[in-house]
Amino acid sequence: MKSKILDAVGISAAVLCLIHCIVFPLLMIIPLGISHNHYIDLAFLIIGALVVFRITRQITNRRLKFLFWASILLISISVLADFIFEIHIPLIYVGAAGLITGHIINFKNHKH
Repeated sequence: MKSKILDAVGISAAVLCLIHCIVFPLLMIIPLGISHNHYIDLAFLIIGALVVFRITRQITNRRLKFLFWASILLISISVLADFIFEIHIPLIYVGAAGLITGHIINFKNHKH
């Protein structure tokens, strides 16, 4: 039951992250006076990493564990590049999609 809730939180956070990453650059085109805040990306990364850490302790499927941690790694690389070099690497999209996929697979594998 706890893993089911973690999957729901993980899917929600990853979808919100993906929406943020897709919509925000479009909003930057419109002159609204808003700027990119790196800490929002960092918050999504921390939430995702905590959920993945808790979930991967409970699952035994090695491929699913690899998918989760590879996705977190891709998001981490993108967020760090944004912090250090102020460039946006599209790896964050692949990482968020990987997290969503991993959580859906993990959710479907549960015996509810």
